Amino acid sequence: MNMIPEIGHFALWLACGVAVVLGVVPLVGAARGREDWMLIARPASYLLFGLVAVAFGCLTTAFVQHDFSVAYVATNSNSALPLQYRIAGVWGGHEGSLLLWVQMLCVWMVAVAGFSRHLPQAVVARILAVMGLISVGFLLFMLLTSNPFDRLFPVPADGRDLNPLLQDPGMVFHPPMLYMGYVGFSVAFAFAVAALIGGNLDATWARWTRPWTTVAWVFLTLGIALGSSWAYYELGWGGWWFWDPVENASLMPWLLGTALIHSLAVTEKRNSFKSWTVLLAILAFSFSLLGTFLVRSGVLSSVHAFATDPRRGLFILVLLTIVIGVSFALYAWRAPTVGLGARFALLSKETSLLANNVLLLVAAGAVLLGTLYPLLLDALGLGKLSVGAPYFDTVFMPLMAPAIFLMGVGPLTRWKQATLPDLALRLRWAAGVSVLAALTTGWLAGEVRLVATLGLLMAFWIAASVLTDLMERTKPQGSPWSDAWRRLRLIPRAIVGMMVAHLGVGAFCFGVVMVKAYEVERDVQMLPGDSTTVRGYTFTFRGVRELQGPNYIATRGHMEVAYNGQQLAAMYPEKRVYRVQQNPMTEAAIDAGITRDLYVSLGEPVASGAWIVRVYVKPFIDWIWGGCVLMALGGCLAVTDRRYRLKKATHTPDGLPQGADA
Repeated sequence: MNMIPEIGHFALWLACGVAVVLGVVPLVGAARGREDWMLIARPASYLLFGLVAVAFGCLTTAFVQHDFSVAYVATNSNSALPLQYRIAGVWGGHEGSLLLWVQMLCVWMVAVAGFSRHLPQAVVARILAVMGLISVGFLLFMLLTSNPFDRLFPVPADGRDLNPLLQDPGMVFHPPMLYMGYVGFSVAFAFAVAALIGGNLDATWARWTRPWTTVAWVFLTLGIALGSSWAYYELGWGGWWFWDPVENASLMPWLLGTALIHSLAVTEKRNSFKSWTVLLAILAFSFSLLGTFLVRSGVLSSVHAFATDPRRGLFILVLLTIVIGVSFALYAWRAPTVGLGARFALLSKETSLLANNVLLLVAAGAVLLGTLYPLLLDALGLGKLSVGAPYFDTVFMPLMAPAIFLMGVGPLTRWKQATLPDLALRLRWAAGVSVLAALTTGWLAGEVRLVATLGLLMAFWIAASVLTDLMERTKPQGSPWSDAWRRLRLIPRAIVGMMVAHLGVGAFCFGVVMVKAYEVERDVQMLPGDSTTVRGYTFTFRGVRELQGPNYIATRGHMEVAYNGQQLAAMYPEKRVYRVQQNPMTEAAIDAGITRDLYVSLGEPVASGAWIVRVYVKPFIDWIWGGCVLMALGGCLAVTDRRYRLKKATHTPDGLPQGADA
C-alpha cells in the first residue's frame, strides 16, 4: 500500500510539535535572558518549514499519481485532469488550501530567520515565536478538523474532478500569490507584538518592519489582480470586480496594509504615529484571519468560498478571537507607555498621511459592514438582504476621492509644517492640466459625463502631481537643466517606488472610469453569417463546431471582427461541459489591446441554429491590471532602497535599538 499520505500526515504532527517548541521556548528565553533558548528559534523555523514542505510534497505526489484512496484527492481530481490542474488541485479545496496557507507562513518564517541576522537575538526570538504560535493554531485546525490525508474506503475507481471554474491557468498562480500576501502580514503582526512585548516601539522598529510589510503588500496586490483578471475572462460576465464577499475579504487587508505602509513611513522618519502604526499592523493581520474565517466557515455563498462543516468555522472563529484578543490586550497594556513622538502642524506631510490612513481605515470598515451586515440579519432571523455594487459604489467611492486627492498633495507637502500658499503655488499647474486632460478625454470618448469627468480628474491629478514632484527633485529653482540627470540618479529608490506605485493607482483609476463610463454591451441573436456593429467594430458570426478537450466537450463559436472594412481578428468563444461534473462553463474570447478589449461570449442556442451572443467593447480595461502591476513594481523598488540593506545596528544589552537614521 502507498504510504506517502501517512508520511505527510506524520510530518504535520511533527511540525505541530516543533511549532509548539518554537512558540514557547524562544519567547521564554527572551523574557529570562537565556540566549541558549533564544538560539533555538532559527533552527526550529527551518525544521518547521522542512516538515510542512514534506507534507505539501506528499499531497502533491498523491494528486500527480492519482491516489484516490486519499479522500481529498478523490474529491478534487480525476484521471483525465491535465497535470497542471492536478498540481493546482492541491490548493483547489479547503484542506489543501489550508496546507498552502501554513506552507506560506513557513516560507515567511524562514525568510525572517535568514534575513534578520542584523537584528538583536531577543527581537528575532520574539518574532519567530509569535509566528510559531500562529502556525500552531493553523496546524491544529488542519489536523483536528481538516486533515488533507484522510483515507477513503472503499477506494473509488476515479475522482470527482476539480471544480471546472478552477481549471484555468490563472488558478495555478492566483492562490499562492494571494496567500503570500495574506500570510505576509503575519510578519508585520509578529514584529508589532514583539515590539510591544519588548517595549521597543521607535523609528528603528519601523525601519525593520516596513520592507516586510511592503513585500506582503506587493504579493497581495498581484494576487488580487490575478483573481480579478481570472473573473473577467473565466466567468463570462464581462466584469472584473463584483464586490463578492470573498473578494472583499482580500480587499480589506489590502486597504489596511496600504495604510500601514504609509504609517510606518511616518514612524520611521519622524518617530510619530507609533501606537497607531502598531494598531494597523494588528488590524491588517486580523482582517487576513477574518478573510480566512469567511472563506472557510460556510457562512458565505461565493464562487470563491469553500463549503465546509460548522466545526471548521467554529475553530477558526476561536482562533481569530484568541489572536485578536491577546494582541489587543497587549496593545492596551503597552500603548499608554508609548510617547506621542514629534509634533507637527495641521498642514504637514504627517497630517496628510494621517488623514489618508483614516480614510483607508473607514473604507475597510465600510466594506466590512457591507459584507457582514447581510450575514448578521440572516443570523438574527430578520430576513435575507443582498448588498451589492450600488451600496459599495455609493459608500466606497466617495471615501476614495479625498484619499486620491491627498495622494497628490501628500508627497509635495513638507514634514512638520507646510504653508498653504506655497503648496497651492507648486500644485497650480498640476491642477490645471488635470482639469484640461479630464475634459479632453471625455470629449474624445464621445461624451463628457460629470461622474466620469470627476474620476478622470482624480486619475490625471495623481499623474500630474507625481510629475510635479519629479520635476522639483530633478530641477530645483535656479539649477541648470544639465544637472537634472545627476539629480534624477540621486533620488532614493523608496521615492521612485512611491512615484511608480502612485502612477499605478492613477492608471488603475483611469481604466476603471473609462470602462465603467464608456463600455458598450450588446446581446444579439445570431445565425451563421449574421453581423452586428459595436463602436465601429463589425462582428460576423460564422457558426459553431464541436471539439473534444482532455476532460470536457466544447462547442466552439467562430466570430470574425473587422474595423473600417479591414479584417482585425478571429475570435473563438466556447461553451464547455465537463464530463464528470456535467457543469456547463462559458469561456469568453478576448482580443486585448492597450486602448480596448473586444469581448465575446457564447450564450445559449435558440431555434433554427441561432445562438445568443454577448459582445462587449471595453475601453482601456487592461489599464486596471496594468495599474496593479505598476503598484507592485513600485513596492519592489521601495524595498530595494539602500537603507533597508542589511547592516549592523547598535543596540543596548537587552536587545533594544538605540535610535535610527531617517
